Amino acid sequence: MSESDVVRGQIDRLRPLPRISIQAFFETEGLLRTIERCGEDRRMAKVNLRVNKGGLPAAINMFASHPTPNLIILESDGDRATLLGELEQLAEVCDASTKVVIVGHQNDVGLYRELIRNGISEYIVAPVSLADLIGVITTIFVDPEAEPIGRTIAFVGAKGGVGSSTMAHNCAFAISNLFSEEVILADLDMAFGTANINFDQDPPQGMSEAVYSPERLDDVFLDRLLAKCSERLSMLAAPSMLDRTYDFEQSTFTPMIEVVQRSAPVAVLDVPHVWTDWARNVLSTVDQVVITAVPDLANLRNTKNMLDVLKKMRPNDQLPHLVLNQVGLPKRPEITPADFCDPLGIEPIAILQFEAALFGSAANSGRMISEIDAKSSTAETISQIAHVVTGRAEAKKRKKSGLPDLMSLIGRKKAAR
Repeated sequence: MSESDVVRGQIDRLRPLPRISIQAFFETEGLLRTIERCGEDRRMAKVNLRVNKGGLPAAINMFASHPTPNLIILESDGDRATLLGELEQLAEVCDASTKVVIVGHQNDVGLYRELIRNGISEYIVAPVSLADLIGVITTIFVDPEAEPIGRTIAFVGAKGGVGSSTMAHNCAFAISNLFSEEVILADLDMAFGTANINFDQDPPQGMSEAVYSPERLDDVFLDRLLAKCSERLSMLAAPSMLDRTYDFEQSTFTPMIEVVQRSAPVAVLDVPHVWTDWARNVLSTVDQVVITAVPDLANLRNTKNMLDVLKKMRPNDQLPHLVLNQVGLPKRPEITPADFCDPLGIEPIAILQFEAALFGSAANSGRMISEIDAKSSTAETISQIAHVVTGRAEAKKRKKSGLPDLMSLIGRKKAAR
């Protein structure tokens, strides 16, 4: 595993931090880079972080005339006597409720114990990794007795009509059945959402009430809004009406997602193919993103653009997963999966053939693929997707083009471009 993969694995299950203020004082460029990376992490989205050059003397000088934040991170390369003396001066200008983390350069157990006895929250020996720093902050400010929050998985299409909603709905259904876990499916396409149709439901309430009444939204209110789709799958349906426009602020869906995370181990978000402030915010804060695309040039361009932006927005998280859908559509020139994925630098976690009869039958009857034909290859592929996006399995590596089984799956050559 690469260093970045190790870091992602270490922080993957850390909870988002609450609204706190942090002032960091660095002496070395290494700590500066680590703190800057922390500030870019989605788990720090609510944190007000300020970074200052200089160690303890700079902090003492600043807080002599300014209020102290919730947490001070201090780097010090001084010896024991110097460090303890400067901390005494800091204590004189520091609020009693302020937490302090020291990043030191001495691997001294005696010093560590003395600092803890004097009220320091943690002492970390440099060099400090991203996972170390976020982990320490989480330990201080997140209640260890708090109930775990659910995993959020967002499905979004590289283009309209690629089947992203179908993938989201079928995967939510598969996760609830395969792992016997409670799953909440949230349809975020307020104007044209299809979750209610695909599950043959007509709930009187749903996403609209959750979005327009955030002050009322809690576990009890959410339970009233959910429509039961199966034994362990509940749905927050979109109104799918055009009686108003749906122009939302960046954080409009945040309260809903936070309540959903507390209510179920897995939340599947069906995100429409739009590029707005709120859609960017949802995709930047969820645990996992799944992009569904069909193998043509416009989808390739859009997928590349989305991957580039999401890498910058989520620098410490897994890359989005890719699902190639509708492969082998009759008479349509298309790009082979191999040629589609190579410029992207990622492997698809699934390749689904175009099966109009199967998908059409499921959509028209308001049922999922596994309910129509549980033994079909498509149902098995959706099961594989469910395992990968929940972290229960690794994505299978794509085999080299030219092998008989791959060619039979693709069924056609790359279109002339």
